[in-house]
Amino acid sequence: MNFIQQLHAAERLNDSLLCVGLDPEPAKFPGAWKGDAGRIYEFCAAIVDATKDLVIAFKPQIAYFAAHRAEAQLEQLMAHIKRVAPQVPVILDAKRGDIGSTAEQYAKEAFERYQADAVTLSPFMGFDTIEPYLRYPDKGAILLCRTSNPGGSDWQNQRLADVPGSPKLYEHLARLAQTDWNKNGQLGLVVGATFPGEIARVRELAPTLPLLIPGVGAQGGDAEATVKAGWKAGAPIIVSSSRAVLYASSGEDFAAAARRVAQQTREQLNLARKA
Repeated sequence: MNFIQQLHAAERLNDSLLCVGLDPEPAKFPGAWKGDAGRIYEFCAAIVDATKDLVIAFKPQIAYFAAHRAEAQLEQLMAHIKRVAPQVPVILDAKRGDIGSTAEQYAKEAFERYQADAVTLSPFMGFDTIEPYLRYPDKGAILLCRTSNPGGSDWQNQRLADVPGSPKLYEHLARLAQTDWNKNGQLGLVVGATFPGEIARVRELAPTLPLLIPGVGAQGGDAEATVKAGWKAGAPIIVSSSRAVLYASSGEDFAAAARRVAQQTREQLNLARKA
């Protein structure tokens, strides 16, 4: 089963569009664990165990592990997810953007070392950035397209005078990802929840691609607007929430609190999908 098939299966099985982002910050850990980077695996594994039947995907952000010399804990966590939630695909949020032999090594890191099902990529250097990852036919590559940060407009919202119709950069990228670049049906796009109008435009240009949509929850993205803009039958959206779920409680009930917030968010997304 490839990444896209996994997404469809997880969406059906867990009746979910919610992706839980795993961004461990030891300073926010509960109780006696607070400040202890040695507890990263335990913290994230507890979140996984509490939410594994509520999500379409998990999304560990590699910087939160590497900054604390916790790459071994990330490997352990990936293996744990594969063991306890084999039905849930795992997206390694790495935003890699290099080419050639360096990109080959990054692909090996994501797919062989960490056993991720997909990875986020920055396509600024063009198709060369993406091609090494597509050599893994069962894996996915999710390209930054219209991101949720305000500064994304510095590049993504600029028009391309040399392209017919003078599309905005993110529009041109969405078209390429849907067509010429998507040689084996492995690509998806990142579109921020803070820009529902752009989500709708990307969905128009890339009608079949999965959309990874961060920004719901702590970043202020509206769940209902996000679903209405991006979801369509047969084209999954992966709506990511991290801090709102991970740090729902600073007490010993952190995992139970995370489950409650995940349930609430899943229900919000599902209500919007059925509206």
